[in-house]
Amino acid sequence: MLIRILYTLILLLAAPLLLFGLYQSKPNKPKFGKRWKEHFGLTPTLTNAQPVIWLHAVSVGESLAAIPVLRALKQGYPDYQIVVTTTTSTGAAQIAKLGDLVSHRYMPIDLPVCINGFIRNIKPSCLLIMETELWPNTLASAKSAGIPVCIVNARLSARSAGRYGKFQWVFNEISRHIDHLFCVAQSDADRFKQLGLTAQQVSVTGSIKNDIQINSSITEQAQTLRHQLGATRPVWVAASTHKGEDEQVLDAFKAVLKTLPDSLLILVPRHPERFDAMAQLCQDMGFSVQRRSQGFNPTQPCQVYLADSMGEMLLMLAAADATFMGGSLIGDAVGGHNMLEPAALAKPTITGPSYYNFTEIAEQLRQAQGLWVCQNSEQLAEQMARLLSDKILAQQVGQAALQVVKQNQGAVAKTVQGLSAYLEQSRS
Repeated sequence: MLIRILYTLILLLAAPLLLFGLYQSKPNKPKFGKRWKEHFGLTPTLTNAQPVIWLHAVSVGESLAAIPVLRALKQGYPDYQIVVTTTTSTGAAQIAKLGDLVSHRYMPIDLPVCINGFIRNIKPSCLLIMETELWPNTLASAKSAGIPVCIVNARLSARSAGRYGKFQWVFNEISRHIDHLFCVAQSDADRFKQLGLTAQQVSVTGSIKNDIQINSSITEQAQTLRHQLGATRPVWVAASTHKGEDEQVLDAFKAVLKTLPDSLLILVPRHPERFDAMAQLCQDMGFSVQRRSQGFNPTQPCQVYLADSMGEMLLMLAAADATFMGGSLIGDAVGGHNMLEPAALAKPTITGPSYYNFTEIAEQLRQAQGLWVCQNSEQLAEQMARLLSDKILAQQVGQAALQVVKQNQGAVAKTVQGLSAYLEQSRS
């Protein structure tokens, strides 16, 4: 209890700075508008009395990953209504695309008065948290209200486990309020158990991202986009790139152009507030640039197609011949991003050396020869030029990656089956 009191005091002091960062107006970032009050627990009530499944997905990545789980829950439990909370407005924009499937609310600040206000108004029967977004007061308030708490698609890297281990007393306070963790891999489950969770609290269901379903509309849109960009020219995508990484990718692209002068790069920055800066960077480095938000003009030159849009990653991946997955060429600051989306599209993929957040997935893909690892921008250029030049090789690498995805599917069904005990418990 003392730990949470200290944590709450620290959070109160830090809240103005955190909220300033959250509400700060940035280019291409949706506005919160009048809904900012929801962060303080002033949450609109629901219009009917059906039991509620509460799923929290902090931002865009977690929101997109949650979609197959949300669909499966709605199909399996049609008498429940689902409320999805996100912290960010960009995450809210993705959930809005689901229409009437779910209701959206903003996640309250992790202060007891805010969390308890949300719980009183929404009256959730069960709380599901995507990945490992563990807020002490939220977990404690949920348990105090008798709400089962489950972590879905739970991941814990060796690095994060080491950090938690240094503050074991803090992790103990958090973990005692968790009913169950549905882990991506056995290594994740083992790390959670090493930190003190019991075998009964942990199970391995696999990554729900393996269960990705490529909608036919994505394929059709990708074909249209590719025709606009150039059906026969080599096209690669740099996905989810970060500050300090874009320059390396563009340097690699310069080298690729020496071998394949007609090639095109689709650049997808991770954060929307960087779109304008990336357009300027590309121009400063001498590339002709067109932006997704401004439409494509086939009469104008284009070497870099800047994907300054949200929620279109699958479309960009599907339109390209090969992928570089970002967050992996800037040391250990990020730890890589998920390679399963290009794998599900049978796209050959290259990652940088830092992918500790996805070690299990990356190693499976590497062993199957469905993923290449580059050490720097020079090696990225060499590997990418090779894939773009050799269509048979690119197809072999892409198909190997797709097979890994297919062999590991079923996580959504296992997760929903595991959740059934807690959902049934909430009925009684």
